[in-house]
Amino acid sequence: MSNRYAIILAAGQGTRMKSKLYKVLHPVCGKPMVQHVIDQVKSLDINEIVTIVGHGAEKVKDQLGEHSQYALQAEQLGTAHAVQQAGDMLADKEGVTIVVCGDTPLIKAETMEALFKHHEETNAKATILTARAEDPTGYGRIVRNAEGFVEKIVEHKDANEQERSINEINTGTYCFDNKMLFEAIQNVSNDNVQGEYYLPDVIEILKNEGEIVSAYVTGNFAETLGVNDRVALAEAERTMKKRINEYHMRNGVSIIDPDNTYIGPDVKIGQDTVIFPGTMLSGGTVIGSDCQIGPNTEISSCEIGNNTVIRQSAAFESKIGSEVNIGPFAHIRPESDIHDEVKIGNFVEIKKAVFGKGSKASHLSYIGDAEVGADVNIGCGSITVNYDGKNKFLTKIEDGVFIGCNSNLVAPVTIGKGAYVAAGSTITEDVPGEALALARARQVNKEDYVGKMNVKK
Repeated sequence: MSNRYAIILAAGQGTRMKSKLYKVLHPVCGKPMVQHVIDQVKSLDINEIVTIVGHGAEKVKDQLGEHSQYALQAEQLGTAHAVQQAGDMLADKEGVTIVVCGDTPLIKAETMEALFKHHEETNAKATILTARAEDPTGYGRIVRNAEGFVEKIVEHKDANEQERSINEINTGTYCFDNKMLFEAIQNVSNDNVQGEYYLPDVIEILKNEGEIVSAYVTGNFAETLGVNDRVALAEAERTMKKRINEYHMRNGVSIIDPDNTYIGPDVKIGQDTVIFPGTMLSGGTVIGSDCQIGPNTEISSCEIGNNTVIRQSAAFESKIGSEVNIGPFAHIRPESDIHDEVKIGNFVEIKKAVFGKGSKASHLSYIGDAEVGADVNIGCGSITVNYDGKNKFLTKIEDGVFIGCNSNLVAPVTIGKGAYVAAGSTITEDVPGEALALARARQVNKEDYVGKMNVKK
């Protein structure tokens, strides 16, 4: 197999998006479009990837990082001009180059691999990825000769009636013999209304030189969608969501209502987990087997064990163990580490806290910047008072502690192993193990007070 290279076109501003965000950075299922493309390309056997950047170049580079090299198209003068910017890195190399647009987030690695193989098997110097469209209006048509090779690409506005009846269209993704690509691109003219240099003109140049130009038809037209406006963005979102959900369902995950379940492309879910409607799973979330997630639950970049239930709650950038029960209406904020068999009940917020095995905070509590041991019970309305207006402080609650309802633990403070904190206490000093801490005003009853208040003067 020859060397393989990839050029990703990501320089356009995308004015039809009507957005401050550069087009290729608009997310589809939570991931920028260009990142979808790069991730698929990376899974192939590619020697070098070059991304052509222009508008928002630094932001695109920040997104893709070291997964690509970069070439700058300072002035957007067409797709051929964009490819030409990669010449310093690729022009003198032997091999095959795929050119794919950064605004085609639905294209799959399998389709690009099939395009490479078809290109090599037909000994072509250029191969076009094509698709059959139910309504090809507006697309360039692929005209083939008797042998099945490409005779020409005819743009819709230039096509005659017979050519317009062709439903095989140009998707804008190509494979080229690398050296011939950069040689031919020098001869592309900008003698057109837009005054731009178009990559399809390379096809015509190679054809006129007697080279073989082939086409590979993908069986999935939706993969070829190029996103140019918010309508197409929503269409890409729907298609990607359906693809992701079907993948998980075919791998043993029950999704009760796929139309109302949103799962990111990097999420992993174990078998026999059930996802209820209104659930959003994003980032690098990993969920174990036999879990119940939702309804109406948001989880981002969390690691979740087996047999865990999370209902009507939100969790972010945290680790959640097995056989944990969370919700409804709980909030797990970043950097929390919830161990096995924990219960986090309704209206409980956990932030940057370790929560030991078997511990419980059943309702209406805030536990932030804390280390909670095993088998701890935190009563209703209890909070760790972790912030003095300038700095955050740590609360330590050791194994077997019982915290009574409506208690305030003013950090920094340690509650020793097996200690009890009486309901309504405000704890400002360490509590020894096995001790009972009471920190509240003594109750005073005023006899006959109400009657005296009601005496008319």
